[in-house]
Amino acid sequence: MLFDYYININPQPNGDHEVHKSDCGHLPLSPNAIYLGKFANCYDAISKAKERGYNTADGCYYCCKPCHKQ
Repeated sequence: MLFDYYININPQPNGDHEVHKSDCGHLPLSPNAIYLGKFANCYDAISKAKERGYNTADGCYYCCKPCHKQ
């Protein structure tokens, strides 16, 4: 199953840009969220975010917990 993922273009206080699933209650409103694409897991979504230059991409604590580092 594939899910839609977005990245928050506004960094967190620690500098990370959080990656969210489309149904996350913490997903920022547009235009602060950029669509990354459909992925089977948060690891692939974070890889795509890093390809796009968001080197500090991290998974959201709530919707991408396996990928949340900080």
